Amino acid sequence: MAKLPSRYHFQPRLLSTLAAAAGITLTLALANWQLGRAHEKEELAARLAALAKDVPVTLASAELKAQDVEWRRVTARGRFEPRFGVLVDNRIHRGIAGYHVVMPLAIGGGRFVLVNRGWIPGNPDRTRLPDIRTPQAPVEITGLATVPGRRFLELSSGTTEGKVWQNLTLDRYRKAFPIPLQPVVIQQESPLDDGLVREWDPPNLGVDRHYGYVFQWLALGATLLVFYLATHVKRTRPQQAE
Repeated sequence: MAKLPSRYHFQPRLLSTLAAAAGITLTLALANWQLGRAHEKEELAARLAALAKDVPVTLASAELKAQDVEWRRVTARGRFEPRFGVLVDNRIHRGIAGYHVVMPLAIGGGRFVLVNRGWIPGNPDRTRLPDIRTPQAPVEITGLATVPGRRFLELSSGTTEGKVWQNLTLDRYRKAFPIPLQPVVIQQESPLDDGLVREWDPPNLGVDRHYGYVFQWLALGATLLVFYLATHVKRTRPQQAE
């Protein structure tokens, strides 16, 4: 007697087929949405890079709107006011913990603009704050205009603690120091002989994270398809031929 070759046959069931189709459709839709978000973020990154290359906008005492200068290079001339300065904690530079030094610059007419002057290492003794050299004469500061507190720039979820803050937003700063402020923070790029480090990372828009989600949703859709086929394709017992 000879055995006939084994065969497989497909036995779909209505409810499980509808469920699998709905699940796979949903994962494909979510993957496509995440892909669209990644493309949007890439376009935004390109726009930000182009804005940063424009001729710097001069900030004066007249109040401006944040959207008019955000992510553009700006310049401001004035005098630093150390008594209103704060240190943003837990800033890491090349593996060393330290602070970002944020200080208002008086630009005339009683108005200030906050400047992130750069990074300084912390002391091993956390009760001792680092010494910060601040020019007493007027200076001209050039850098990128940012709005801290936006989702991709949020520093942390902490609160203020004297001169040391875990988080910086303009609203929080205005509550602590009620001085007239421009609605942006200058991320200083211009050099000063103050010992601070000004090596800024580009804004993290999360493009890679979106591509990671695309992969995850596609992988989940493929898993649903494989599981559906594995549970609905049956092996037919071979018949024996005499």
